[in-house]
Amino acid sequence: MFDHLLANRLQGLAGEAAFKMLAAANRLEAQGKKIIHFEIGEPDFPTAKNIVAAGKKALDDGFTTYCQSQGIIKLREAIAEHVFQYKGIKTEVDEIVVTPGGKAAIFYTICVLVNPGEEVIYPNPGFPAYSSVIRYAGGIPVPVDLREENDFRLDINELKAKITSKTKLIILNSPSNPTGSALTRSDLEALADVIKGKDIFVMSDEIYDRILYDGKVESIAVLPGMKDKTIIVDGFSKAYCMTGWRLGYGIMHKEIAQNVTRLLINSNSCTTHFVQIAGIEALTGPQDSVGRMTEEYRRRRDVIVDGLNAMDGITCRNPKGAFYAFPNITGTGLKSSQVADYLLNEAGVALLDGSSFGSAGEGYLRLSYATSMDNIHAGLEKIQKALRKMISTAK
Repeated sequence: MFDHLLANRLQGLAGEAAFKMLAAANRLEAQGKKIIHFEIGEPDFPTAKNIVAAGKKALDDGFTTYCQSQGIIKLREAIAEHVFQYKGIKTEVDEIVVTPGGKAAIFYTICVLVNPGEEVIYPNPGFPAYSSVIRYAGGIPVPVDLREENDFRLDINELKAKITSKTKLIILNSPSNPTGSALTRSDLEALADVIKGKDIFVMSDEIYDRILYDGKVESIAVLPGMKDKTIIVDGFSKAYCMTGWRLGYGIMHKEIAQNVTRLLINSNSCTTHFVQIAGIEALTGPQDSVGRMTEEYRRRRDVIVDGLNAMDGITCRNPKGAFYAFPNITGTGLKSSQVADYLLNEAGVALLDGSSFGSAGEGYLRLSYATSMDNIHAGLEKIQKALRKMISTAK
C-alpha cells in the first residue's frame, strides 16, 4: 500500500532466514506440532550466574541512566585487556566502541566507511546482514565464494581478482557462520599482502572466535600494518550466552571510532548502562564456563556430523569453530529450499536452506547444534526418514 512512499534505500535491506524460519516453526508449534529447532544461532546454555548477578546488582545500584555513548571506560578497559589476552592485540580505550549487539557494530562500520557506488567484498555463503547492509548504505556487494574443496576458506587469488579501484572494504568472518570454517595465519598473511598499500579496510567479524575446537585464535589485526586498517567486530552473545542482553563492540582506529560513536549517538544514544556492567563481569570473572560450553559443542559436533555423513546423498565436513554443521546435500538431487521446507512441514525439523546465506550456499543446509544431544539424535532420525521419503518420491 505504501511501498511507493518508502525510502528507496530500504529495498536493499533483507530479512534474516533464521528468524523467518523460527517464526514459521513457532506458528506450527502454536498449532500443536512438535518442532526440533536447528535453525537459530543461539546458545542453549543460560547466561552464567555471576554475570546475571552483576546485572541485577547494577540495576539495584542505579545504573539505569544514560552513560558514555562510546561505552563506559571500565568496560572498554576490560575489552582492551581481553583482546590482548586472547588475540594478542594491543588497543586503547579510545579505539573501542561499545554497541547494542555485534550486529550494530557491523551496521555502523559499513555505514561509516562505505559511500554509494563503492564495493565491498564479502564471503558467500555468509552472514546475511553483510550484503543487506552494504546495499542499504548504497554500496555494491561483491561476493567471493567459500568452496568446500578449500575447507570453505577464502581463496586469496579469487579475492585478489575481485579487487578494483572501487573496493573500499573486505569482510572476514572466522570462525564462519554458516560453514564453521576458520582462516589460517597464512590466509591472513596472504590477504594482508594483497591489500598492502591500498586504501582498503578489513572488517573482521570475530564473534565466534572463543568457540574454536583446535588451534588458536587468529586475527588479521595482529599482522604488521593491519591494525589501523582493521575493524574488529565482536560481542558477548555467543561466548557468554548473552544474546538477549544486546552487547557488542568494535575495535578500530580512533578516528573511525569517533565517527561510529557519532552514528551511535544519533541512533541509540548509548548502550544500556547496567548491561555494560554485566559485560565487565563477563570479561573479568571466571572463564571456565566458556571452555565447558565449547567442549560440549565439540561433543555435539561429532555426533551431528557423523550422523549426517551416515545418510545417503549427504556429506558433511567437520566445522573448525562456531556451532553450525553445513552438510552438502547435492547427492540427494534435491534443492536446498525444497528440503528445508519439507523437513519443517512434514518432519517437524527446523533448519536453514544454505542458499539463504548466498548463492554459493545452494546444495547445502545449515544446522545449529546449539541444542541438546537428545534433540540432535531425534532430529537426525527424522531427517533421515524424511529424506528417504523425498528421494524415493522424486524417483
